[in-house]
Amino acid sequence: MAVELCLLLLLFCGSTISEVQPIYKPPPGTLDFGFVPSKTYDTGAYHEPGSIGILFKIVHAFLYLVQPNSFPQDLIRKVAQQQLGKTQGDYQKPENVVLTLQAIYYEIGFIVSAALGLLFILLLPLVGLCFCMCRCCDNCGGEMHQRQKKNADCQRSCFATFLFVASLIISVGVLCAYAANQHLTNQVRGAKKLVNSNFKDLKIFLNDTPAQIDYLVSQYNTAKDKALSDLNNVGPVLGTRVQEQLGKEVRPALDAALTMAGAIRETKEALENVSVSVEVLQEGTERLRANLTDVKTHLSNTLNDSACNAAQAASTCNIIRNSLSQLNVNANFSGLPGVSSQLAKVNDVLKIDLSSLVQKGYAAFNDTPDLVVNQTRNILSDIKSVLESIGSNITTFTKALPVQKILDDLMVYLTQSEAYVQDYFPLVEQYDFYRWLGCLILCCMVVLILVFYYLGLLCGTCGYDKHASPTTRGCISNTGGNFLMAGVGFSFLFSWVLMTVVVLTFVTGGNVEKLVCEPFEDKNLFKVLDTPYLLNQQWKNYLAGILFKNPNVNLTFEKVYSDCKENKGIYTSLHLEYLFNINEFLNISMYTEDVALKIEHIQINLSKIILLDEIGKENLLNFSSSGIDGIDFSAYLTEINKSVTKVDLLSFANDLEARADQLPKGALENALKGHANSIRMIHNQQVVPLEQAMSTLNQSVRLLKKTSSELMVKVKNVISAVNAAQFLINNNASQVIVQETKKYMDTIVGYFEQYTEWVKESIAMEVAACKPIANVIDTAVDIFLCSYITDSVNTFWFGLGGSSMFLIPAIIFAVKLSKYYRRMDTEDVYDDSVEQW
Repeated sequence: MAVELCLLLLLFCGSTISEVQPIYKPPPGTLDFGFVPSKTYDTGAYHEPGSIGILFKIVHAFLYLVQPNSFPQDLIRKVAQQQLGKTQGDYQKPENVVLTLQAIYYEIGFIVSAALGLLFILLLPLVGLCFCMCRCCDNCGGEMHQRQKKNADCQRSCFATFLFVASLIISVGVLCAYAANQHLTNQVRGAKKLVNSNFKDLKIFLNDTPAQIDYLVSQYNTAKDKALSDLNNVGPVLGTRVQEQLGKEVRPALDAALTMAGAIRETKEALENVSVSVEVLQEGTERLRANLTDVKTHLSNTLNDSACNAAQAASTCNIIRNSLSQLNVNANFSGLPGVSSQLAKVNDVLKIDLSSLVQKGYAAFNDTPDLVVNQTRNILSDIKSVLESIGSNITTFTKALPVQKILDDLMVYLTQSEAYVQDYFPLVEQYDFYRWLGCLILCCMVVLILVFYYLGLLCGTCGYDKHASPTTRGCISNTGGNFLMAGVGFSFLFSWVLMTVVVLTFVTGGNVEKLVCEPFEDKNLFKVLDTPYLLNQQWKNYLAGILFKNPNVNLTFEKVYSDCKENKGIYTSLHLEYLFNINEFLNISMYTEDVALKIEHIQINLSKIILLDEIGKENLLNFSSSGIDGIDFSAYLTEINKSVTKVDLLSFANDLEARADQLPKGALENALKGHANSIRMIHNQQVVPLEQAMSTLNQSVRLLKKTSSELMVKVKNVISAVNAAQFLINNNASQVIVQETKKYMDTIVGYFEQYTEWVKESIAMEVAACKPIANVIDTAVDIFLCSYITDSVNTFWFGLGGSSMFLIPAIIFAVKLSKYYRRMDTEDVYDDSVEQW
């Protein structure tokens, strides 16, 4: 039933579960499918023993001393494969003798320890019987006579000390045994909660699986909606992609044409500026020349005044008179050629709005997404129908599967199992109570012996009077000696029973720890179970044979346990692809092929796009033949680079005023200063505007020179670029469209590839995560068997065995010590010989 559920988990996964589908490059945009819904499992398959864990570690160390050998994988395999005992004479075969010797060698520590325990069981009662008979014959210390010795006090103290130490060790051992016994009972009582937690997790495992499957199915809509969104936006998606590829050549060509249109307007403005500036400069320089002539005339008249003949003014007047020749116009703009013809031709070119023609080309090219939408409507409707049919098929197939019935059957089985456990758990607790009571009785046996020893030590020590002779010892001291002998008697009575229990639990618990618990922890136990042909001589892999009826499938206990431990999906853990081929029921690759085929049939015609018509091209050619490249720019630049006047009028005026200050005060000084002010006025009113006009002329001429440089070549390059882009649209756009359509198809199909890959990953890692199965195994083996039972049992025999072993020295010391506490019938205070018994 569980296997059937695991198989059905895959019916909703899409393709690529059993077959790996190709991944398209470049990958499409990443889709967000969210997280598969899952609940947290309550069971923590880990046991922390608490403070008693220290005892567990001590016992483990002791077992390592007894059995330091590693887990015998090969030996167990060979023993299991030999199947000893099926026929007579199996054990006499040489290979079986070798296996037996190897097993004995591995178990030698347990065998020797058990043999010593058996000797203890057999000899101690026999020694006790002989000892009793010997004492009845007044031997072995049975004679109520004590020979006094000089070191009697020292011997008594030593025997008392040794007995007390032995009793303490026995007490520690019995406390360890009691703690282990109580720990096991507490864990058994608390095991019900852990069992219920495991059943709860298994129910969550079953209840969550349908919701996880539904979630996987529903997430198909995420891929479908994204694909439909791209299909509905085929213009922005595919059209934009086509436009971007074509735009690598189209946009630079249109930009160049638009730039040329701007250059035509700038050329017109520059020509107008040149024409106006030349006219202004010609008129201004003539007017300036006349004014400067007048100034020179007036200055000459002033300098011819008789005041200049004076000795103080003569030299100054001569200097001023010699500088008058500098007051003249330097630049000559009257000889510059006109640009009226070029301006007229450019104005004719501007009658056609080239910028508007280029903008129409931009608009036509920008309509590419709309052309794609209009020309792909029929195909897109077919693709949408295919996508809807995929979702419809998934839904139909989902409803046809009896998933819920299988889950209900499993839930019934799980509920019955839980009820069975709940019904029998009180019986387990009852039997555990009997076990606890039996172990408690064993501990009480040791406690009874300890009580006699402690009472004997107490009474003997407190009631001992060193001044009293052996025959006159007090009642308390004598009672102490009797208690010690009572402890010796009970030691002989109980010791063999205690050691019998110790040997049995030691052999059993120790081997379970070494052969089950330790190899389970390091997974060597699974390696043995996974040995080919071990559990079934006809099957290479036993687990695969059970689940798939195909033992050749590489499915191992170790791999399944490890995967479930990592909370992977049950599909991955059990390799269910060997049982069920999902492509037989739901093959998305077939639908994606249909989608890809329909997308490949998309045909887009962009021949209606006109980037620049013949009128625009002719307009560009007319501009190139406007004659601006024939302008004599050197003549213009020669005059522009000159200054307006030969001398800076402001400097001249300042110098004239400074020289006037050197003259004596009078009419001549005032007249010269008046001429200086006239020169400044001429500079401000005439020279400055002329300089501004020259600056405008300079900028315009240089712009015209730059524009006219290789103008014909530039225009032809622009026209060639536009023609090449138009040729690309008319003739080679189909190749670009095919390339971009392929990328568009890869994007659409890639959404479904993402979906199937996500489903595959979810099935492998999240859907029906089998952590509860690993928890059940851990709970049964690691916690119940090893941590609860084996560790407790091993600690019990370790404590009880230690107590039993130390009963031997306690018996010796108690017998020796009782002689010093009991009241003797006779005494001999002069005999110093060594007492024998």
